[in-house]
Amino acid sequence: MSFIEQIDKTRLPKHVAVIMDGNGRWAKKQGKDRLEGHSQGAVRAREIVDAANKIGVKYITLYAFSIENWQRPDSEVRGLMALLSKSIVSQFADLIKYNMRLLTIGDNSMLPADVREDIEDACAKSAQNTGLNVIIALSYGSRYEIVNAAKSLLKKYAAEPFDIDSLSEKDIADHLYTAQIPDPELLIRTSGEVRISNFLLWQISYSELYFTDVLWPDFGEEEFYKAIVDYQHRERRFGKTSQQISQ
Repeated sequence: MSFIEQIDKTRLPKHVAVIMDGNGRWAKKQGKDRLEGHSQGAVRAREIVDAANKIGVKYITLYAFSIENWQRPDSEVRGLMALLSKSIVSQFADLIKYNMRLLTIGDNSMLPADVREDIEDACAKSAQNTGLNVIIALSYGSRYEIVNAAKSLLKKYAAEPFDIDSLSEKDIADHLYTAQIPDPELLIRTSGEVRISNFLLWQISYSELYFTDVLWPDFGEEEFYKAIVDYQHRERRFGKTSQQISQ
């Protein structure tokens, strides 16, 4: 039986986050340039978005480019930015066709102007779509995000009296990039690395974590469904209580 046949669509995670890792190692194993690995990774990202949409996941967040990635060689960064822009432009028609909404989290001000314009245009034109929310984490770092949330709160209350003891988790969450997005129930990381890498540190407090040795360019539709089935076999625990997974 295939993994998709094992999925209970009444108990899907509403939000799946993915650390797409292993493009460079895949390229090295194939004897190819690193950018070829990223290009194959972009193809895989599209396949996984389609897989999520097919089974009815409502949100998928893809960790595409971290704050730390700006430290990579200039040629690789330029290639990644060009690939990002090309992917968004070439796939925009399908985004609209399948009623998907594109969003980004991260500091887009760091992106090249042409890339930023392409992204903002696609986000604006898909804003009214009501299907799968495709969230791209770009120029993103979770510690950076939390620091910016703290700055926003300090600025908000700088000119008015404020009871520091009344500050709540919701106040902080409301100032994160993901303020209008539910926390992920499932986080997937490929390539055999077993760490979070500064990704959604606040938001994944109670997420189920799924690690696989499969490199991202080899992580196909069936691998994604395998992760969903694994998630559905778990019993979710929230400190004092536990429950069978039932979103």
